[in-house]
Amino acid sequence: MHSSQPLWQPNSDRINASNMQRFTQQLKRELGLLCEDYDELHQWTIEHPDQFWQQLWIFTNIRASKTADTVLSDADQFPGATWFSGARLNFAENLLRNRTDKTALIARLENGQRKTLSYAELYQQVADCAASLRNLGVVSGDRVAGFMPNVAETVVAMLATASIGAIWSSCSPDFGINGVMDRFGQIEPVVLFACDGYFYNGKPIDSRPRLEEICNKISSVKQLVIVPVAGLEPNIKALPKGILWNEFLIHQSPQELIFEQLPFDHPLYIMYSSGTTGAPKCIVHGAGGSLIQHLKEQQLHSDLQPDDVFFFYTTCGWMMWNWLVSGLASEATLVLYDGSPFYPNANALMDMAEQEKISIFGGGAKYIAAIEKAGLVPRKSHNLENLKLILSTGSPLSHESFRYVYRDIKSDLCLASISGGTDILSCFVLGNPCLPVWEGEIQCRGLGMAVEIWDQQGNAITEQKGELVCTQPFPSAPIYFWNDPQNKKYHSAYFETYPAIWAQGDYGEITDNSGMIIHGRSDAVLNPGGVRIGTAEIYRQVEKLDEVIDAVCIGQDWQQDVRVVLFIILREGIELTDKLQQKIRHRIRAETTPRHVPAKIIAVADIPRTISGKIVELAVRKIVHNEPVNNTDALSNPEALQLFSGLDELQQ
Repeated sequence: MHSSQPLWQPNSDRINASNMQRFTQQLKRELGLLCEDYDELHQWTIEHPDQFWQQLWIFTNIRASKTADTVLSDADQFPGATWFSGARLNFAENLLRNRTDKTALIARLENGQRKTLSYAELYQQVADCAASLRNLGVVSGDRVAGFMPNVAETVVAMLATASIGAIWSSCSPDFGINGVMDRFGQIEPVVLFACDGYFYNGKPIDSRPRLEEICNKISSVKQLVIVPVAGLEPNIKALPKGILWNEFLIHQSPQELIFEQLPFDHPLYIMYSSGTTGAPKCIVHGAGGSLIQHLKEQQLHSDLQPDDVFFFYTTCGWMMWNWLVSGLASEATLVLYDGSPFYPNANALMDMAEQEKISIFGGGAKYIAAIEKAGLVPRKSHNLENLKLILSTGSPLSHESFRYVYRDIKSDLCLASISGGTDILSCFVLGNPCLPVWEGEIQCRGLGMAVEIWDQQGNAITEQKGELVCTQPFPSAPIYFWNDPQNKKYHSAYFETYPAIWAQGDYGEITDNSGMIIHGRSDAVLNPGGVRIGTAEIYRQVEKLDEVIDAVCIGQDWQQDVRVVLFIILREGIELTDKLQQKIRHRIRAETTPRHVPAKIIAVADIPRTISGKIVELAVRKIVHNEPVNNTDALSNPEALQLFSGLDELQQ
């Protein structure tokens, strides 16, 4: 159910000026297509995928030396469909189409350092870096890795890698040795870009000891390129195969940037699953699929235009970094930020939004909840006149956070909760500048994405909870997994539940507005008495309580059933009394069902999260059940797991 009025409705001027409207006009002009509303347009895109993706290619002006012979082949094979066969293009060339003095990157560190690069400067740095990589013997198909913070040099190194046709893979420098080895050790990079250190929460963190160990353990690395970020003056002689960034770049004369012309499905990125329940899967994404999908999501669904200033709070270990960088293909100005979003205080990112005149601002749902808990009212404290879109992802955005954005940040903007994943390097469901925003709902399914919710019998359902699936191929599906020659891991990951149907592993619901609510991960769904409950339904109620800062909820096997256990972090000075427990249970019971009410409520000092900020419910559940948790290096705070081990309260 939803309120009778949307939280926001775009006016006709905004709709008419949007890329989405321009695209529908192109479809009308070129194909004679008339769509009454978005639902009709979406349905057409999945019924005519070849026409849709071809028109999108034209609309987004993808640069290619050869156009495709066929847009879609083997459309009934999933996986196995082929997109834009015969096309030849280069991902980096599409991101470097602008060569002017317009600002491409604004890179900021939490200590106040700020640097900018114009598109012309970015192009020349990429040319220098690519020439240096070629000089080392890097060729198409080689792997180049980044153990880097979110700084301009990371973007340069990635684009240089892509220009050659080599494969880029990155993780953030807060990963421990095992986390790095679990990732880069599998793909054997020939070059490693790394920082001397980085800043977080007011402190410089030294990366140098880990660099030596990484290079000693990964024998494939021919060159370690060190970018001085924290000013720690690395002793290059002590680091095997080390060279400083400025010495690595070939500067002798302006370098020509050669863009290798490659097939549409040529590998571009290797991404990684979270790796909290086993070795991370190495997910290989193609250049063309990533490019066209990101252009669609940014230009149509986010209304990204060349005059926009585009920011997303992310590290280089989260897919949102890859997604953000694609904004260069729309010739926007990107803002990169590295550090804590709460240093020196909770206003840090809002201060930056005002100073840089950010128009599209993205971050995790947890960030929005946290600044509300901190009492921020940016509409009173900041000038956000340029802000037109807030993007939220990483976990479901609560109803309260929807209301907070419109009440306390800005009343006239589009709030786009988006959901997809590393698996597809993009979104299944996301925003739309031409649609209203309803409280607690993701606005729509992505164009060209045949997303449905299925029950356990495989029937499509609406206004009921079930599994999020995609019933047809899409260009940004992984091209393969690394070291998976028979595609067994690939099939097991997405196609085991329903043959030839992609099962994302999300538990969701299509609303009567044709929007979407994500209730949590399917594998974290609680099942007391055989009733399936999404953890987000419980978090939503707990987040309303001032006494509670954070929470994680699991199902504990108990007496031939499952009982709901809620762990909470309390505000300083608050104790978990019987009265507070009663208040929490009453809130959950009143707003949901008796099945949602936790059997146990336990206060803890910390909750484990991945480095990209996601709560690891499965890892907590394993600890509670005395099962091993592998690859704790994927966690930002692995020590927190011990807080859930051997608790007396869970033995009774």
